[in-house]
Formats: sequence, C-alpha cells, structure tokens
Amino acid sequence: MLDRIRDRAVSDPTGVALIDDNSSLTWTEVADALDALGEHFIALAPDSDERVAVIGENTVETLLAHAAAIGRGVGTVAVSRQLKPAEMADQLLDSGAVAVVTGPLGLASSVAAAQKTVLRAVVVHNTEAGDGTVPWRDVVTPVEAAASAAPTERPARPPLVYTSGTTGRARGTQVRWLPAPVDTAQEYADAVAARSGYPAGVHLVVGPLQHNGPLTAIRHLLSGRPVVVMGRFDAERALSLIETHRVTSTLMVPTHFQRLLALPEATRAKYDVSSLEWVAHTGSACPADVKRAMIDWFGPILVESYGGSEIGSVCRIDSVEWLAHPRSVGRATPPFEAVVVGSDGTELGRGEVGVLGFRTPPERSVVYHADPEKTAAAYILPGVATLGDVGYVDEDGYVFITDRVADMVVSGGVNLYPAESERVLLTHPAVAEVAVIGVPDDDLGESLLALVVPEPGVTLDIGELKAFAKDSMASYKCPKKYVVVDELARNVMGKLDKKALRAPYWSTDRTIAG
Repeated sequence: MLDRIRDRAVSDPTGVALIDDNSSLTWTEVADALDALGEHFIALAPDSDERVAVIGENTVETLLAHAAAIGRGVGTVAVSRQLKPAEMADQLLDSGAVAVVTGPLGLASSVAAAQKTVLRAVVVHNTEAGDGTVPWRDVVTPVEAAASAAPTERPARPPLVYTSGTTGRARGTQVRWLPAPVDTAQEYADAVAARSGYPAGVHLVVGPLQHNGPLTAIRHLLSGRPVVVMGRFDAERALSLIETHRVTSTLMVPTHFQRLLALPEATRAKYDVSSLEWVAHTGSACPADVKRAMIDWFGPILVESYGGSEIGSVCRIDSVEWLAHPRSVGRATPPFEAVVVGSDGTELGRGEVGVLGFRTPPERSVVYHADPEKTAAAYILPGVATLGDVGYVDEDGYVFITDRVADMVVSGGVNLYPAESERVLLTHPAVAEVAVIGVPDDDLGESLLALVVPEPGVTLDIGELKAFAKDSMASYKCPKKYVVVDELARNVMGKLDKKALRAPYWSTDRTIAG
C-alpha cells in the first residue's frame, strides 16, 4: 500500500531514507521493514477496533511502526515515554491497544502496564528484550506465511494521540492530517503521502515523537522523502544536522528557538543553514522578540500554525504576514471560520475580546475517544469548537490570543492540565489542599508551580513531596517549584480562583506566556 516508498526503493535502493542517533536505513531497508511490520501488526491486531501502542522515543523504529500500521489499516496510539505504569495502563486500556512497541526509555512502564492490561506483545527495540517481550528483529523479519486471511480493504485508522483538550484528564483523539475523512487504509495512506506539508528534501525531527506536530514526519516519510530523527534536542547539534544533511524543513516550538538563540554568536555562525526552506512552529505562543530574531537569522521561512490535536491547524501565518501583523496567529484556514463569543453566548464583532472558537464542518468536528462529555464540552455554540483561548479577530481577519480561559499550561510546547497533577499531590498524606498553576519560565515559556496548603499540625517536607510526585506521574506533569501557603484564593462560589492565584507571578494582566 505504501507505493511511494516502494517506488523510491526501486529508483534509489541505496539512498538514505531514515536516520537517527544510532542507525541509518536505505529506502530498500525501509520498504522491507514496513512490509514485515505490516504483516506482524495484522497478526497482533486482526480486529479493526484494536490498536498498537507506539512509545514516543525519537528513533527510526517509532516512525516505521506508525507508517507500517497506516499502510495496513492497523490503528496506532502515540504514547509518552515518560508515563508511569499506571498512567500508561490507563491509556492502553482506554485506546484498545493490544500490543506495545517500545525502546529502552519506555520499557519498564510498558512491561508493568502489560500486567494490568490485555497486551498480546511488548515489542522492544534498541535494548535487550527480556522474558515475555519480543525483540524488534523478529517483527522486521518477513512472515513466512503472509496474513492472507486479513481483509484487503481494512478501514482507515489514523493514529490516536492523547491531549488534555480544554477540560479534564487526557483523552485520545485521532490526528487530523486530512481535510476530510476517507474510508479505507489504501485511500488514507495515499492521501497522507500526498500531503507531506513540507518542501521536498530532508525533514528534521527535533520534538518528541508522541506529539502531533513531530509525528507529521510520518507523512513526509510516506511521501518518499528522507527524515532525520534527533534523539534529545541539543541546539548546536541541531545546527550541525541541518548543515550535514542539507535539511529543508523542520518543526520547532519557541523553546527550541530560545535555545538556538542562546548559543554564542560564533557558534551560530559556524553552521550553514541556508538549505532550510520551511520552519514550522506551533505548540505555544512565541515571544515577539524571539520570533523576529529567528526570522533575521533563518530568513522569512517561519510558518506558524495555531490549533490542536483534536481539531488540526485552524490558523496559519507566514513570516511576511507576521511582520505586518506581529503577535497574530494568522487568519482562519478553510474550512474553519473564527468566531468570538461573549459571556452571554452571543457572537462578538471584529476587535471585541471573548472566547475564541472556530466554526467547524461536520467532517472536522472535535471528537474525543470514548468521551462524549468531553466532546460536548469542546463546543461553545452549535458547530463552534474552542481550544480554550480568549482573543479577538481584527478588521483584516487576523486572530490574536490575549489569554486562556481553560485551566491549561503550555510548557515547552506541551499542553499540561493542572488537575492531573493536583489529583496526585492531594493523595499525599501531608497535603490538605493544592493548586497547580502556570508561571513564567525563561526557557519553557510557562512551567508548573504547586501552591500547597499542609494538613493542620503537619510539617510538610517539600523534598519528599517532589519525590512522591516523580514516583507517581510522568516527569513533565510534576511541578517545577512548590510553595507552601496558608490558604488558596477562591471565588464567591468557593472554587479555586486560578487567575487570582497566577496574577502575582505575572507582570501584566495577561497570565499566559507569549
């Protein structure tokens, strides 16, 4: 089904297709691996409702697993490598995953989660496979008797990613890589391959391969174009990879920009980045001075997208437009229409500030996996979905974000929902109350701060509480700082007043980064 990769394997069999920190694969090797993986995945997940979880480690194996599954109509789930066993088991059960593909970073949690779920296999790459697991070499070895009984027209199965959305715990949502749904795996693979979104040439992955943005590298690979995967982001090494591989495109978040700009001028000048044609950025608001500096350095090739995993990109703005409309996230992209809603539920006019929403056609509606309540909560008017931001649309149709109505923190491009952290911290016996908020962070834009009220008569050991948090949840959900307080601000209804709690830590009335 992955015709463009097979065509590339015929026309350029020894050309480099996939590179990561430890390996390099030719187009022939990629085509052969995808054929074998597809057969094994069909055998592991013969039911069209079943999925294979892929732990988001930045390796070629992660991209291969997703690509092979797409080609055979096997759904995948992009899972964070930082999840603790209980968190991972929750997502595996919720998504219907029956197998896991993992490297060393996610191995311990995957094996532990397997004991709490109905997994048929834990496939392990780049480390020794222990008892009860399957080594990667076994699933990239051709199946002697292909799964001929598997239906040839399996339904399309886009990857599932987990996002906090605007309310509640993280829930699954299918990636929105196509403007309209298609029926079969064949149609989906063909359509995705035709929509890389990046210019021809080498694409560089610098973000974690568990998030929607970095996962768009799958589309580039399926289009028959090379991908370089960077393990852990290092600013100077990113420049070196761009120069060495003549990278034409990449996707970054503002934190990447800030770390690149923090390099000494002499270091930055050492590397030739002239091959770059398109630098996508998303995930969080980019400070204006940072964006101008990047445009001055890389040229007017930055393209910003605003959206979410559950809806896709709803606004876009290129560098030339942004210089003329600084701080805007762009105009709404068809088929979306930007709508601003007032506190009384009526639509507001141009220039008026309210809850920002987007009118969506039925085929692009926001849907959270197995959660109709969360799906309904995403809509502020019939057919108008929100990502939880406050803003306005100017006379020229450009959208501006001014604040956030949802209890969400965006840290280094990652959406964090404080309620997840609060639930864990409240189980500690010395904690009476806790509020987790977003505060300014020079590197990440925002980071989590926990305001903790101890139980009466109890001396709270912050170091012990930090260790408790790290043992109980993924590290990115753990507050960076903790402050002991006597009480927490509440509104007249007795609910935590998060805006009031955030206010002392921000220099203006705006209590979000960007």
